Amino acid sequence: MKFLFASDSFKGTLTSRRTAELLTKAAGEIFPGCICDSIEIADGGEGTADAVLSATDGRKIYMTVSGPLMERIPASYVQLDKTRAVMEMAAASGLPLVPEGKRNPRETTTLGTGEMIADAVSKGFRDISIAIGGSATNDGGIGCMRALGVRFLDESGSELEGRGKDLIRIRSIDLTGMDPKLKECAFTVMCDVTNPLCGPNGATYTFGKQKGGTPEILDELEAGMCNYRDVLLRQFGIDMDTIPGAGAAGGLGAALMVFLNGKLKSGIETVLELSDFDRRLEGVSLVVTGEGAADWQSVSGKVMQGVGMHCRKFGIPVTAVVGSMGPGAEQLYEYGIDSIITTINGIMPLKEAMDRAEELYLDAARRMFRMLRAGRQLGT
Repeated sequence: MKFLFASDSFKGTLTSRRTAELLTKAAGEIFPGCICDSIEIADGGEGTADAVLSATDGRKIYMTVSGPLMERIPASYVQLDKTRAVMEMAAASGLPLVPEGKRNPRETTTLGTGEMIADAVSKGFRDISIAIGGSATNDGGIGCMRALGVRFLDESGSELEGRGKDLIRIRSIDLTGMDPKLKECAFTVMCDVTNPLCGPNGATYTFGKQKGGTPEILDELEAGMCNYRDVLLRQFGIDMDTIPGAGAAGGLGAALMVFLNGKLKSGIETVLELSDFDRRLEGVSLVVTGEGAADWQSVSGKVMQGVGMHCRKFGIPVTAVVGSMGPGAEQLYEYGIDSIITTINGIMPLKEAMDRAEELYLDAARRMFRMLRAGRQLGT
C-alpha cells in the first residue's frame, strides 16, 4: 500500500511535518512494508511558505525588514525558480510578532511586507505569490505600498507613515514614485476570506479585536478605513466595499488589488498547485489529512476541503485525523473526506489535550490504520 500524508498543522502543538512523521510510524506498525509519502501543507496562512518550500526545490532568501511596530526583524521568503517567489505577510507583519501587551492596530503597519515584495522584485522575480493570513495590522495595506513607492498624503501634502492611525488623514495618493518594474509582475494573493473593506463585516470590525482593538479604537479605525475607501474611489474609480476579499489582512487585500493588480486565489488551491499535489497522488491508496479543529469553517477554503476535492477527482479515499469535531464538521463528507477521527479519546481539559498532543495523535493514527486493516480483511 502507498499512503500520502497531507495534514495542516495543529496550531500550538503539531507541525504539518510532525503529523506526517507520526502517521509514518503508525502506518509502519500496522502495515509493514507500506510506502509513505508526505507533503507539508497550509492554506495561505502562517506556514504557507515553508509548506511550499518543503514540496519543491526552492530555497529561502533571508533579509531584515520592518516589523509590525517598525522595529527591525529577520524575515524570509521562498524562491521557487528564477522568476517565481512565494512569501507570507505573517513573516513580516504577523500577529505573533507583536507581544500581547503591545497589540494595537492603530500602531501596526504592513511596511515590512512591502519591503519583502520590493526585495523580490529587485532580484528579478516577476511571478510573486503572497499569503496574507495572520496579520497584526489594520492599515489598509498603506504601509506595504509605501515601501513600494506609493505616497499617501495628508491635507498639507506631507507623506504619512503608513500605520492604521494614518488612514483617517489620507487626502490624496501619489503613484509617481512606484517602481516601474512592478508593472512587469504578476501577483497572486492567497486569500480565502470574502470580507469587504468597510462595514460590519469589513476588515476592522471582523478582525480588529483579535489584533488588540478596543471598541473605541475599532470605531476610530473604521472611520479611517471609510476615508481610505472614499479616496480610492475618488482617485481610481474602484469601490472596495463591492469587492470580496478587500478586507483581508486589515485591508492589505484591497491595496494589493488596487496598486499591484493582484489576483485573489484560494490559499489551499495555490499551495496544492505549487506543490504539484495531483502528480503526487499517482499510485496512492489512501490520503490522510487533518487540522486542529474540524467544524463549519473547514469547508471555507481550508486544507481538508482542498485535499478532499482533489482526491475525489482521482477516486482516492481520504481520511482525516483532527484534534476535535465541532458543529458543521460533517459537511466535509461532501468534499471528498470519507472519515474523520478525533485525537481526543476521553474527557480532558484543553490544556491536557495540547500537552499530550503527540501521544494522542499517534494513538488516533494507530486506531485509524487498524480500522483500515479491518476493512481490508472484510473485503477479502
